[in-house]
Amino acid sequence: MHSLDYDVERLRNIAVRIRRYIIEMTHGAKSGHPGGSLSAVEILAALYFAIMRIDPEVPNWEDRDRFVLSKGHASPVLYATLALRGYFPEEELSRFRRIDSMLQGHPDMKGIPGVEMSTGSLGQGLSAACGMALAAKLNKKDWRVFSLIGDGESQEGMIWEASMAAAHYRLDNLTAFLDHNGLQIDGTNREVMAVEPLADKWKAFGWEVLQVDGHCFAEIIRAAYKARQIKGRPTMIIAKTTKGKGVSFMEDKADWHGKAPSDEEKDIALRELEVVCCEC
Repeated sequence: MHSLDYDVERLRNIAVRIRRYIIEMTHGAKSGHPGGSLSAVEILAALYFAIMRIDPEVPNWEDRDRFVLSKGHASPVLYATLALRGYFPEEELSRFRRIDSMLQGHPDMKGIPGVEMSTGSLGQGLSAACGMALAAKLNKKDWRVFSLIGDGESQEGMIWEASMAAAHYRLDNLTAFLDHNGLQIDGTNREVMAVEPLADKWKAFGWEVLQVDGHCFAEIIRAAYKARQIKGRPTMIIAKTTKGKGVSFMEDKADWHGKAPSDEEKDIALRELEVVCCEC
Protein backbone atom coordinates (compact mmCIF):
# COMPACT_ATOMS: atom_id res chain seq x y z
CA MET A 1 0.00 0.00 0.00
CA HIS A 2 1.47 3.33 -1.04
CA SER A 3 -1.35 5.73 -0.10
CA LEU A 4 -4.44 6.04 2.03
CA ASP A 5 -6.75 5.99 -0.99
CA TYR A 6 -9.48 3.37 -0.74
CA ASP A 7 -13.19 2.96 -1.41
CA VAL A 8 -14.82 2.47 2.00
CA GLU A 9 -18.24 1.67 0.53
CA ARG A 10 -16.70 -1.11 -1.56
CA LEU A 11 -14.91 -2.47 1.51
CA ARG A 12 -18.14 -2.42 3.52
CA ASN A 13 -19.95 -4.38 0.82
CA ILE A 14 -17.11 -6.88 0.64
CA ALA A 15 -17.32 -7.33 4.42
CA VAL A 16 -21.02 -8.16 4.17
CA ARG A 17 -20.32 -10.77 1.48
CA ILE A 18 -17.53 -12.33 3.55
CA ARG A 19 -19.80 -12.58 6.60
CA ARG A 20 -22.58 -14.19 4.58
CA TYR A 21 -20.13 -16.75 3.20
CA ILE A 22 -18.88 -17.53 6.73
CA ILE A 23 -22.43 -18.36 7.80
CA GLU A 24 -23.16 -20.39 4.67
CA MET A 25 -19.88 -22.30 4.86
CA THR A 26 -20.15 -23.32 8.51
CA HIS A 27 -23.83 -24.16 8.12
CA GLY A 28 -23.16 -26.30 5.06
CA ALA A 29 -20.29 -28.15 6.74
CA LYS A 30 -22.20 -28.43 10.03
CA SER A 31 -18.91 -27.50 11.69
CA GLY A 32 -16.32 -24.76 11.83
CA HIS A 33 -15.58 -21.58 13.74
CA PRO A 34 -17.94 -18.72 12.91
CA GLY A 35 -17.39 -16.48 15.97
CA GLY A 36 -13.72 -15.66 15.53
CA SER A 37 -14.09 -15.57 11.76
CA LEU A 38 -16.80 -12.91 11.95
CA SER A 39 -14.69 -10.79 14.32
CA ALA A 40 -11.79 -10.61 11.84
CA VAL A 41 -13.70 -9.68 8.67
CA GLU A 42 -12.75 -6.01 8.43
CA ILE A 43 -9.08 -6.82 9.09
CA LEU A 44 -8.86 -9.32 6.23
CA ALA A 45 -10.99 -7.25 3.87
CA ALA A 46 -8.71 -4.26 4.47
CA LEU A 47 -5.56 -6.32 4.00
CA TYR A 48 -6.59 -8.04 0.76
CA PHE A 49 -8.51 -5.18 -0.86
CA ALA A 50 -6.66 -2.06 0.30
CA ILE A 51 -3.31 -2.78 1.95
CA MET A 52 -1.32 -5.73 0.59
CA ARG A 53 0.64 -5.82 -2.66
CA ILE A 54 -0.65 -9.02 -4.27
CA ASP A 55 -1.68 -10.48 -7.63
CA PRO A 56 -4.30 -13.26 -7.42
CA GLU A 57 -3.55 -14.24 -11.02
CA VAL A 58 0.04 -14.96 -9.97
CA PRO A 59 -0.33 -16.29 -6.39
CA ASN A 60 3.38 -17.12 -6.09
CA TRP A 61 4.65 -13.82 -7.43
CA GLU A 62 8.03 -13.41 -5.73
CA ASP A 63 7.54 -9.79 -4.69
CA ARG A 64 4.06 -10.19 -3.21
CA ASP A 65 3.25 -9.30 0.37
CA ARG A 66 2.55 -12.32 2.60
CA PHE A 67 -0.26 -12.98 5.07
CA VAL A 68 -0.27 -15.74 7.70
CA LEU A 69 -3.47 -16.60 9.56
CA SER A 70 -1.95 -17.73 12.85
CA LYS A 71 -5.39 -18.45 14.37
CA GLY A 72 -5.91 -21.07 11.70
CA HIS A 73 -9.28 -22.26 12.98
CA ALA A 74 -10.74 -19.01 11.58
CA SER A 75 -10.22 -20.40 8.08
CA PRO A 76 -13.73 -19.42 6.86
CA VAL A 77 -12.84 -15.71 6.90
CA LEU A 78 -9.61 -16.37 5.00
CA TYR A 79 -11.24 -18.65 2.41
CA ALA A 80 -14.12 -16.24 1.76
CA THR A 81 -11.68 -13.35 1.39
CA LEU A 82 -9.40 -15.27 -0.98
CA ALA A 83 -12.34 -16.34 -3.15
CA LEU A 84 -13.73 -12.81 -3.40
CA ARG A 85 -10.24 -11.51 -4.22
CA GLY A 86 -10.04 -13.97 -7.11
CA TYR A 87 -7.66 -16.68 -5.92
CA PHE A 88 -10.18 -19.44 -6.66
CA PRO A 89 -13.88 -19.65 -7.70
CA GLU A 90 -16.44 -18.61 -5.09
CA GLU A 91 -18.35 -21.82 -5.83
CA GLU A 92 -15.59 -23.75 -4.07
CA LEU A 93 -16.68 -22.24 -0.74
CA SER A 94 -19.77 -24.47 -0.70
CA ARG A 95 -17.44 -27.48 -0.36
CA PHE A 96 -15.86 -26.24 2.88
CA ARG A 97 -14.67 -29.13 5.10
CA ARG A 98 -15.81 -31.84 2.67
CA ILE A 99 -13.52 -34.83 2.40
CA ASP A 100 -12.83 -34.16 -1.30
CA SER A 101 -12.42 -30.38 -0.97
CA MET A 102 -9.22 -28.35 -0.91
CA LEU A 103 -10.81 -26.16 1.79
CA GLN A 104 -9.94 -28.09 4.92
CA GLY A 105 -10.88 -26.98 8.41
CA HIS A 106 -7.47 -25.33 8.71
CA PRO A 107 -5.50 -23.61 5.92
CA ASP A 108 -3.32 -25.82 3.71
CA MET A 109 -0.53 -24.04 1.84
CA LYS A 110 -0.04 -27.00 -0.51
CA GLY A 111 -3.61 -27.16 -1.75
CA ILE A 112 -5.08 -23.65 -1.65
CA PRO A 113 -3.93 -20.76 -3.87
CA GLY A 114 -3.07 -17.72 -1.77
CA VAL A 115 -2.44 -19.57 1.50
CA GLU A 116 1.13 -18.85 2.57
CA MET A 117 1.35 -21.17 5.59
CA SER A 118 -0.49 -24.23 6.89
CA THR A 119 -1.75 -23.26 10.33
CA GLY A 120 -3.92 -24.67 13.07
CA SER A 121 -1.63 -25.40 15.98
CA LEU A 122 -1.98 -22.12 17.84
CA GLY A 123 1.12 -19.97 18.18
CA GLN A 124 2.99 -21.33 15.18
CA GLY A 125 1.75 -18.89 12.56
CA LEU A 126 3.46 -15.85 14.03
CA SER A 127 6.75 -17.76 14.13
CA ALA A 128 6.36 -18.60 10.44
CA ALA A 129 5.60 -14.95 9.68
CA CYS A 130 8.81 -13.96 11.48
CA GLY A 131 10.75 -16.38 9.31
CA MET A 132 9.25 -14.92 6.14
CA ALA A 133 10.04 -11.37 7.25
CA LEU A 134 13.61 -12.34 8.11
CA ALA A 135 13.98 -14.01 4.69
CA ALA A 136 12.91 -10.77 3.02
CA LYS A 137 15.53 -8.88 5.00
CA LEU A 138 18.29 -11.36 4.17
CA ASN A 139 17.36 -11.32 0.48
CA LYS A 140 17.04 -7.52 0.42
CA LYS A 141 13.43 -7.69 -0.72
CA ASP A 142 10.86 -5.00 0.04
CA TRP A 143 7.76 -7.15 0.42
CA ARG A 144 6.00 -7.06 3.76
CA VAL A 145 4.57 -9.78 6.00
CA PHE A 146 1.27 -9.57 7.85
CA SER A 147 -0.14 -11.97 10.40
CA LEU A 148 -3.33 -12.29 12.46
CA ILE A 149 -3.28 -13.81 15.92
CA GLY A 150 -6.05 -14.31 18.47
CA ASP A 151 -6.18 -13.07 22.04
CA GLY A 152 -6.75 -16.62 23.30
CA GLU A 153 -3.82 -17.65 21.11
CA SER A 154 -1.74 -15.07 22.98
CA GLN A 155 -1.74 -17.48 25.93
CA GLU A 156 0.65 -19.68 23.93
CA GLY A 157 4.31 -19.44 24.91
CA MET A 158 5.35 -19.71 21.27
CA ILE A 159 3.73 -16.34 20.57
CA TRP A 160 6.12 -14.67 22.98
CA GLU A 161 9.15 -16.55 21.66
CA ALA A 162 8.25 -15.26 18.19
CA SER A 163 7.75 -11.76 19.54
CA MET A 164 11.27 -11.77 21.01
CA ALA A 165 12.76 -13.03 17.76
CA ALA A 166 10.95 -10.38 15.72
CA ALA A 167 12.27 -7.61 17.94
CA HIS A 168 15.77 -9.10 18.09
CA TYR A 169 16.04 -9.20 14.29
CA ARG A 170 14.47 -5.74 13.96
CA LEU A 171 11.75 -6.99 11.62
CA ASP A 172 10.18 -3.67 10.71
CA ASN A 173 8.68 -5.37 7.63
CA LEU A 174 6.40 -7.44 9.90
CA THR A 175 2.98 -6.18 10.97
CA ALA A 176 0.78 -8.35 13.18
CA PHE A 177 -2.87 -7.85 14.04
CA LEU A 178 -4.30 -9.11 17.32
CA ASP A 179 -8.00 -9.95 17.06
CA HIS A 180 -8.97 -8.87 20.57
CA ASN A 181 -12.58 -10.05 20.91
CA GLY A 182 -12.09 -11.09 24.54
CA LEU A 183 -13.48 -14.61 24.13
CA GLN A 184 -12.18 -18.10 23.43
CA ILE A 185 -13.67 -21.57 23.36
CA ASP A 186 -13.96 -21.95 27.15
CA GLY A 187 -15.12 -18.42 28.02
CA THR A 188 -13.55 -15.02 28.46
CA ASN A 189 -9.80 -14.50 28.29
CA ARG A 190 -9.97 -13.17 31.84
CA GLU A 191 -11.55 -16.40 33.12
CA VAL A 192 -9.35 -18.81 31.19
CA MET A 193 -5.94 -17.09 31.39
CA ALA A 194 -5.78 -13.31 31.61
CA VAL A 195 -3.83 -11.75 28.75
CA GLU A 196 -3.97 -8.08 29.73
CA PRO A 197 -2.23 -5.68 29.72
CA LEU A 198 -1.64 -6.62 26.09
CA ALA A 199 -0.30 -3.27 24.87
CA ASP A 200 2.22 -3.03 27.70
CA LYS A 201 3.40 -6.59 27.09
CA TRP A 202 4.05 -6.09 23.39
CA LYS A 203 5.81 -2.79 24.06
CA ALA A 204 7.99 -4.52 26.66
CA PHE A 205 8.91 -7.14 24.06
CA GLY A 206 10.20 -4.41 21.74
CA TRP A 207 7.27 -3.88 19.39
CA GLU A 208 5.63 -0.70 18.21
CA VAL A 209 2.02 -0.96 19.42
CA LEU A 210 -1.04 0.64 17.82
CA GLN A 211 -4.62 0.20 18.98
CA VAL A 212 -7.66 0.40 16.70
CA ASP A 213 -11.33 -0.39 16.41
CA GLY A 214 -11.12 -3.70 14.54
CA HIS A 215 -14.37 -3.03 12.70
CA CYS A 216 -13.36 0.41 11.40
CA PHE A 217 -11.69 0.37 7.99
CA ALA A 218 -10.31 3.88 8.39
CA GLU A 219 -8.51 3.02 11.63
CA ILE A 220 -7.21 -0.33 10.33
CA ILE A 221 -5.81 1.14 7.13
CA ARG A 222 -4.28 4.19 8.84
CA ALA A 223 -2.55 1.91 11.34
CA ALA A 224 -1.18 -0.35 8.59
CA TYR A 225 0.10 2.71 6.75
CA LYS A 226 1.75 4.02 9.92
CA ALA A 227 3.39 0.62 10.47
CA ARG A 228 5.17 1.06 7.12
CA GLN A 229 6.85 4.16 8.50
CA ILE A 230 8.19 2.43 11.65
CA LYS A 231 11.87 1.53 11.37
CA GLY A 232 13.89 -0.92 13.44
CA ARG A 233 11.07 -2.86 15.10
CA PRO A 234 7.93 -4.84 14.22
CA THR A 235 4.43 -3.45 14.74
CA MET A 236 1.53 -4.99 16.64
CA ILE A 237 -1.91 -3.60 15.86
CA ILE A 238 -4.30 -4.51 18.68
CA ALA A 239 -7.77 -4.53 17.13
CA LYS A 240 -10.72 -4.39 19.53
CA THR A 241 -13.39 -6.57 17.98
CA THR A 242 -16.68 -8.31 18.73
CA LYS A 243 -16.84 -12.07 18.46
CA GLY A 244 -19.66 -13.04 16.10
CA LYS A 245 -19.82 -9.48 14.72
CA GLY A 246 -22.85 -8.81 12.54
CA VAL A 247 -25.08 -11.62 13.80
CA SER A 248 -27.09 -10.55 16.84
CA PHE A 249 -27.38 -13.93 18.54
CA MET A 250 -23.68 -14.70 18.01
CA GLU A 251 -22.19 -11.40 19.19
CA ASP A 252 -20.12 -11.63 22.38
CA LYS A 253 -21.08 -15.29 22.87
CA ALA A 254 -18.26 -17.76 23.53
CA ASP A 255 -20.63 -20.60 22.54
CA TRP A 256 -20.20 -19.57 18.90
CA HIS A 257 -16.44 -20.10 18.93
CA GLY A 258 -16.75 -23.47 17.23
CA LYS A 259 -20.41 -24.23 16.55
CA ALA A 260 -22.25 -24.20 13.23
CA PRO A 261 -25.64 -22.49 12.84
CA SER A 262 -28.79 -24.58 12.37
CA ASP A 263 -31.08 -24.10 9.36
CA GLU A 264 -33.19 -21.57 11.24
CA GLU A 265 -30.16 -19.77 12.68
CA LYS A 266 -28.58 -19.56 9.23
CA ASP A 267 -31.71 -17.93 7.79
CA ILE A 268 -31.87 -15.40 10.62
CA ALA A 269 -28.17 -14.59 10.27
CA LEU A 270 -28.37 -14.10 6.50
CA ARG A 271 -31.34 -11.77 6.87
CA GLU A 272 -29.38 -9.70 9.37
CA LEU A 273 -26.38 -9.68 7.06
CA GLU A 274 -28.24 -8.00 4.23
CA VAL A 275 -26.97 -4.67 5.60
CA VAL A 276 -23.54 -3.20 6.35
CA CYS A 277 -22.51 -3.72 9.99
CA CYS A 278 -19.06 -2.12 10.32
CA GLU A 279 -18.85 1.21 12.09
CA CYS A 280 -16.67 3.25 9.72
